[in-house]
Amino acid sequence: MEMQKIRKNIFLAILMIGTVAFLCLLKPFAYPIFWAAVIAGIFGPLYKGLNRRLKHPNLSTAIILFVVLFVIILPLAAITSVLLAQAIDMYSALKDTDDIQQKAQGVINLLKGNPYLQKLDLDEKALTEKFYDVSGSISKYIVGYLTDVTQNTLLLLINFVVMLYCLFFFVRDGDKLLRSSFYIFELKDEIGDRLYKRFTSTARATLKGTLIIGLIQGTMGGILFWAVGINSAIVWGVIMILAAMIPGIGCAIIWAPAALILLATGHILEGIVVVTVGSLVISSIDNILRPLLVGKDTQMHPLLIFLSTIGGIAVFGVSGFVIGPIITALLATLWEIYEKHYQ
Repeated sequence: MEMQKIRKNIFLAILMIGTVAFLCLLKPFAYPIFWAAVIAGIFGPLYKGLNRRLKHPNLSTAIILFVVLFVIILPLAAITSVLLAQAIDMYSALKDTDDIQQKAQGVINLLKGNPYLQKLDLDEKALTEKFYDVSGSISKYIVGYLTDVTQNTLLLLINFVVMLYCLFFFVRDGDKLLRSSFYIFELKDEIGDRLYKRFTSTARATLKGTLIIGLIQGTMGGILFWAVGINSAIVWGVIMILAAMIPGIGCAIIWAPAALILLATGHILEGIVVVTVGSLVISSIDNILRPLLVGKDTQMHPLLIFLSTIGGIAVFGVSGFVIGPIITALLATLWEIYEKHYQ
């Protein structure tokens, strides 16, 4: 009996080592696999309805892949190409030291003219150097981003192929893979189905809400910047789409500094327009739509959505705006299951 227990422990140790080794092999492709799972969960109902009619799993899956390419991949590729072109123009503009010096002096004059800030006895030289440092950091970031995109084209292509390959099998064999996972972890069908539904509903709600809010805010912000004569309006519009991932703050981190620079450089009317439209229109969209599109479907408190989104982005990068809320939603579901089944 003792020997049998020792053998069992040795086997479990070997199993754990093998599992950890396998996960290490998958680590470089964690994000492509994750996004394949998310997309498969979102398009899963469409595949099931299509396959009921065609009764041909491979053909139905191939059609779903073409739909994903047409709806998601091609628009992203088009936006990326335009974004890169404008980012290069933006980098060229940042290299214009005279323009930077003019903007820096305008901001400093605005600060010096404020009666409250005059009492702080601000160092003009230090402020100018800090402005140059910030401008240089932005310039270096753009150059580094363009360099990474150029040098990592092969890696991006490999990740894209891995995602498509995983997506094909996740869509076609998703139910079988789920049942196998539930069996391995000894989860009842009720618990497993509940976790899967929470995963897909949270991913769908987060993507739907963030993309809709981001596209609306980014489009309006890009048009606003173009209307007031700010260069590289498309780049700033796309940046606002990304900034919209952050609940409660969002696009304000883009349009507020832009308005300050416009006011500081003498473009008073343009600065007032940016402040007015940004605060009353663009930021209001987030406050109105996010609770309806995200909070309602994820069944999470707005504070949890905010913290999980910020934490997800901090830990996992851009993909964290989905990963964070999913982890939080699954944890909440596990506590509900524990309370119902195990307490």
